Amino acid sequence: MIDSVKISSKEVKKLLDIEESHFCDLKATEVSPAKLSKAIAAFSNAEGGELFIGIEDNPREWKGFTNIESANSHLQVFEQLFPLGTDYQYQFLENDGEKGLVLKVQVAKTRDLKTATDGKVYVRRGAQSIPVTDEVRLTSLRRDKGLVSFESELVNCPEEFVTNSIHIIEFLIEVVPTAEPEPWLKKQMALQNGKVTVVAVLLFAEEPQAIVPKRSGLKIYRYKTSAEEGSRETLDFDPVSIDGNVYSQIYNSVSQVAKIVESVRLQTPDGLVTVNYPQEAIHEIITNAVIHRDYSITDDIHIRIFDNRVEVLSPGTLPGHVTAENILSERFARNPTLVRLINKFPNPPNKDVGEGLNTAFESMRNLKLKPPEICQDGGYVKVVLRHEPLASPEEAILLYLLKHDEIANRNAREVCFIKSENKMKRILQNLVSSGLLEPVPGRTRYTAAYQLTEEGRNAASKYT
Repeated sequence: MIDSVKISSKEVKKLLDIEESHFCDLKATEVSPAKLSKAIAAFSNAEGGELFIGIEDNPREWKGFTNIESANSHLQVFEQLFPLGTDYQYQFLENDGEKGLVLKVQVAKTRDLKTATDGKVYVRRGAQSIPVTDEVRLTSLRRDKGLVSFESELVNCPEEFVTNSIHIIEFLIEVVPTAEPEPWLKKQMALQNGKVTVVAVLLFAEEPQAIVPKRSGLKIYRYKTSAEEGSRETLDFDPVSIDGNVYSQIYNSVSQVAKIVESVRLQTPDGLVTVNYPQEAIHEIITNAVIHRDYSITDDIHIRIFDNRVEVLSPGTLPGHVTAENILSERFARNPTLVRLINKFPNPPNKDVGEGLNTAFESMRNLKLKPPEICQDGGYVKVVLRHEPLASPEEAILLYLLKHDEIANRNAREVCFIKSENKMKRILQNLVSSGLLEPVPGRTRYTAAYQLTEEGRNAASKYT
């Protein structure tokens, strides 16, 4: 049963003003179900989206189905290919001032590849549904979905680079002391038909970056700025490259990042202090980037350390049905063999399999810092740790003034992580209007500053 929901005139206007995009498409009821199936399949194979059927273009107007029954031919086709359930939600929208019913199709990013009625695979790119026909692109899409993994690809290198490496010998002595390298690796499908797989190289080769070049490196940058982007001028030193097998790469990267972060100084209510990100958050996010990256992409993992944040960029898209919104509750391994085998190492970096990001969120919360931000940023999965307190700007200003006699706009922007001088000016003026702050007497507009009133001091004390 598909629900029919009344929406307000304001919501109608908002719908009619929508721009078609990577996540939204508008179609007339006259468009055939077969053609519409291309859009639904494309959303399914990308990041999901919304399709509204019953919106005319040129001019843009509401012109829906006469009644629910008149949409039956559409729904019959959709039900065969995209059945109602977790991945697909259908809903009729109606408004007393508009003609007919608009069918809203809510599409989630699916676990498998979806085809349209013509049997072809489509993918959403911008405001278009583009067919994917050549095998290279189909394979890339299957990797994005997690249907196949680059970790099982065969590598043209001598077996002994893996079977006689110091890493495999130390691993087996510690973990499986009765096993020999070659038969054990065969049982794990890390050696196949006398060939070495990518996962075997990543875990056990002494120099993986020489065998799978430009696919397994990690670089760390330090930018002395809080700007949105770093530049050559703000780069503190040449990028640091972290090589080696993925196990040592994780621990060495965490150590290096922690060392660099300790050198960062931040303006707070207590003055300039050392940045203190929780080690657990840094560890879990770097581990997640290394073991879940797309190793088919010729690129490094990039860790960028700014004055007020750490950014970790892992090549590839979020795998399978995972999105930035459901990543904490969903489980999907792009490289399942890598995840499984690295968990066998002594002191495995992924101790609580599937719980790493949850641990990062919790550790940031325990330090009263804002939670990590996760998004798809072009060809990277980007995670940002910001050194921003959970406190509101108003709270941060009041707390600052408990330990300082006055605060100027510039100081307040640094403490609150707000770039706009005008925005901070409005916040300060509101605090004055509320009776919590007052201007410091005798100052010009160029040297203006604010101090606590007695009421403001009482209010600030409640936050301590």
